[in-house]
Amino acid sequence: MKEVSLSGSLRESVGKKDAKALRNEGMVPCVVYGGKEQVHFSVKHTELEKLVYTPNVYIVNLDLGGKKVKSVIQEVQHHPVTDNMQHADFIELFDDKKVKVNVPVTITGRSIGVLNGGKLSQIFRKLKVYAVPGELPDSIEVDITNLRIGQSIRVRDLMKEGLEILNAPSAVVCSIKMARGAVEEEEEELEGEEGEEGAEGEEGGEEKAEGASEESED
Repeated sequence: MKEVSLSGSLRESVGKKDAKALRNEGMVPCVVYGGKEQVHFSVKHTELEKLVYTPNVYIVNLDLGGKKVKSVIQEVQHHPVTDNMQHADFIELFDDKKVKVNVPVTITGRSIGVLNGGKLSQIFRKLKVYAVPGELPDSIEVDITNLRIGQSIRVRDLMKEGLEILNAPSAVVCSIKMARGAVEEEEEELEGEEGEEGAEGEEGGEEKAEGASEESED
């Protein structure tokens, strides 16, 4: 997983009044936990939004007054009306300790079903994985090349060694649905065969008709 750096300022007080004052100054109150103690700090809204408003997930190397903390964003709270970031939770990472992280899902390939007119439906944009930091992927790739209309890919199809996905194994990640005008490949082949048989029948009928006309002339 890619790493980025982020500088934060330690908070002297942790009340609602202090948090409101920070937001008015363009800062976002934050906390990092998972280590020996929780650390309260604040970061610039403009710096944090670069990490939040993106489909990517990063390991964040925090610089908190000279103290270095490797972490990942666990949760961001937004204002119900303005949608501005109100608070961010970070979890400290350790090389030998597994952590739960939401990892983005990346669709790859051109589905047979989509080429036949079907519609791709992606149910999960992110999946929750459980792994040590060194084995956290940038994303989980889902190859839909062989997916036909009516078929789907489930969480259990994406499981691999070293990466545990916590979502329900039977949960559908993406599927190809029937759309108006869509045609199954098998149906196209069947129609083609019937068309060929019909053409042979017509040719046979013409030959018989010609034979009958010759006999009548004799």
